[in-house]
Amino acid sequence: MSRVPYITEEKLTDIQRSMFEHITQGKRGKGSTVKAFLTPEGGLRGPFNALLYSPEIGDATQRLGAAVRYGTSLPPRSRELAILMVAASRKAQYEWWAHSKIALKEGLPEHIIESVKIGKPPELTDQTESIVYRFVRETIIKDNVPDDLYEEAVQRLGENGVVELVVLVGYYITIALVLNVFKVPLPPGEKMPFEENG
Repeated sequence: MSRVPYITEEKLTDIQRSMFEHITQGKRGKGSTVKAFLTPEGGLRGPFNALLYSPEIGDATQRLGAAVRYGTSLPPRSRELAILMVAASRKAQYEWWAHSKIALKEGLPEHIIESVKIGKPPELTDQTESIVYRFVRETIIKDNVPDDLYEEAVQRLGENGVVELVVLVGYYITIALVLNVFKVPLPPGEKMPFEENG
């Protein structure tokens, strides 16, 4: 159960409504109805209900999320690999639940997803994915990368791609914290991918 009560649509303030509309009618909402974003209680799913409690910060956060999810030069499989690595490192239940499905849709093989989940280095044949994996692993463990790996990443992704990757990792770490601290639940009937972490 979430630590913060759900804010239903009829209770939104003007600034919360603006954030709500940016989420449900922005890039995330293409091809979806508002109902697709709501829990059975009528609140926003995922991290967004908690972020509504501070709508100025919440809206800035969700806009960054839309940018790193829909507006980078990173290949979709590499992007989802990086997100899953963050989710697994933080045991972020909702983040893993949502993005493991997206990763499959983007073509990331199930055996790679499973390896990331259990913390085993996956067998990666794609050179970009291999560099992304090593770069994100170092970033998560050390908050930095060695010079040779940095140069390798720049050669493969470009400086813009490396910036995008670093910001993406930071964004999803932030989202993992929101999900974990506020105990954001999975949709009803879904099984938690990780053992509870407190």
